[in-house]
Amino acid sequence: MKYDFNTLYERRNTGSEKWAEVEAMEGNIVPVSIADMEFITAPEIREALSDYISKNILGYTSASDEYLSEVVKWQREQHEFDIKKEWIVNTPGVVNAIYNLINALTKPDDGVIIFRPVYRPFTMSIEGAGRKVVNCPLINDRGHYTIDFEKFEEEAKKSENKLLIFCSPHNPVGRVWTREEVRRVVEISKKYNLYIICDEIWNDIIMSGYEFTTMGRVAEDYLDNIAICTAASKTFNLAGLVCSNIIVPGEIMREKLNEELSRSHVEVNALGYAGTMFAYRYGKPWMEEMLQVIEGNYKYAKEFFEREIKGAVVSPLEATYVMWVDLRCLNMSEEEQEDFMRKRAKCFTDPGFKFGDEGAGFERINLACPLYVLKETLDRIKNAL
Repeated sequence: MKYDFNTLYERRNTGSEKWAEVEAMEGNIVPVSIADMEFITAPEIREALSDYISKNILGYTSASDEYLSEVVKWQREQHEFDIKKEWIVNTPGVVNAIYNLINALTKPDDGVIIFRPVYRPFTMSIEGAGRKVVNCPLINDRGHYTIDFEKFEEEAKKSENKLLIFCSPHNPVGRVWTREEVRRVVEISKKYNLYIICDEIWNDIIMSGYEFTTMGRVAEDYLDNIAICTAASKTFNLAGLVCSNIIVPGEIMREKLNEELSRSHVEVNALGYAGTMFAYRYGKPWMEEMLQVIEGNYKYAKEFFEREIKGAVVSPLEATYVMWVDLRCLNMSEEEQEDFMRKRAKCFTDPGFKFGDEGAGFERINLACPLYVLKETLDRIKNAL
């Protein structure tokens, strides 16, 4: 490989949120929890950023035409989605956008539909905005998850439910929804006039053999009611630059979002714009190699659980770099399992209950690390049993 995916860089005492739990621990304990990578950012991006810093004043900055052109090009070439520059609303992160969209599109006590187990900030944003969480649990068939469309339609038809937050690809279960599944989500939402926030932050991290369909390609006649959340952060390990591109084709919805954002006075910083632009311009070769590494790590981890822990069920990894593992075979309570993983195995994953009650007994494991780190982590689980 051209790029380095084997070096573990020191992140203790750097302010890393992911590493905070293990900073005081002895030994080579690497967390496999929060979804950022243990891979250094592509050299082309780092070099371009260094050159940018040396030649530019880092003042208040907005999206330039050059920046917007790179975003438009990436969506067209990667996802066959033709967007317009004026559709793009920039926010310091997708979660920030989701929270502001909830406030912009709904009223207190309105219902917001989600499909659990799902990324916890969906729930936190809904509750933080004073709205009601309406859970439509995914159907789990031995690790393969599908949408309960019958239950979804039951909730969608209720007049008090105004909004769907849809995770595509899905975190944590790793599904790439088929074109037909995405189309059906749109059809039901359209039938009952639901707004849709479609979180597509994982849209570039697709495993071989699967095809991602952006909602923008199957909802041409409903785009005015949809906000599609994207970013370079997951793809290129740039989360600390907090820059997201929210694609909002509808002028009325876009005005509502911008009005809400103006109340909270949030802005993207100069390096966020620059890093995203350089990632889309120069980062694709690095991304392609990174995907190969993730697939290899998943193959190793899947075989490990099937071999070493009888009854463990690993969900197929169709997208993302986080693996969803059903460890209910251990017959532990939430507290017992968390204690086992952290204190006995010294394995810092994301416990499944963080993603809703449907995740109790599961673990989400971050595969974006050198393979030897993953091996050491999994061996500690085996040795602690």
